[in-house]
Amino acid sequence: MPLQLVDTHCHLDRQPLSVDVPAVLARARAAGVVACLTIGTDLASSRAAVALARAHPGVRCAIGVHPNDAAEATEEALRELEALAEDPAVAAIGEVGLDYYRQGAPADVQERIFLRFAALARRRGLPLSIHCRNAHEPLLALLRAQGGPVRGVLHCASGPAGFLQDALALGLHVSFAGNVTFPNAVALRALVPLVPEERLLLETDAPFLAPQPVRGQSNEPAHVVHTAHEVARLRGVSVEALGEAVTRNACALFAFTRAFG
Repeated sequence: MPLQLVDTHCHLDRQPLSVDVPAVLARARAAGVVACLTIGTDLASSRAAVALARAHPGVRCAIGVHPNDAAEATEEALRELEALAEDPAVAAIGEVGLDYYRQGAPADVQERIFLRFAALARRRGLPLSIHCRNAHEPLLALLRAQGGPVRGVLHCASGPAGFLQDALALGLHVSFAGNVTFPNAVALRALVPLVPEERLLLETDAPFLAPQPVRGQSNEPAHVVHTAHEVARLRGVSVEALGEAVTRNACALFAFTRAFG
């Protein structure tokens, strides 16, 4: 069984990936990566994400405002993003959430913007791609207030085991990135076996968080293979079996129907 993977969180509009996206996707395809989700973090990058998804088979996109950019999200920009969410290339709303570590925007502003995007996701029937850093309980409180299961993914999993289990109980998927391969990521690796197979996803967050075998380089979708090998090891399964599961999960959550051309 050949290895197949999906990178469920990357930023193809960021340099150096944006310099030659076809080459980036060709290297991903050669590594066994069949599709990817490119992520917007503000209006400009969301526009770029939609354009990339329109242009490249196997690429879908998410649009939104990162919590650290929430203070700059004008009403005009939010309305344009809401209109952009109707594009067929848009598979998710994100990257949205809460970040009380960098605190790029006041907490109340972050929460207001997140709730607006959560409402948009519900209206459009789209999953959320959620960023959460040092805001575990506030995020859970906002999600619980939605009522019923929450469809989406915790991007770049982190936090205490209890937070992860509460997020799973709400219905979320959980995605692991290249930092799970770092030598000092002992607590993060302990989370990997806690995620049920049907809720597990993988990502690169490229061009950030290059996994240990290529650490120091710019990350790209092809490198999700390194993360897959580590996650498979931690779960005691073959990387091919892991790939089959995470690809099935990604296709179901983000409605991928085409692979890279």
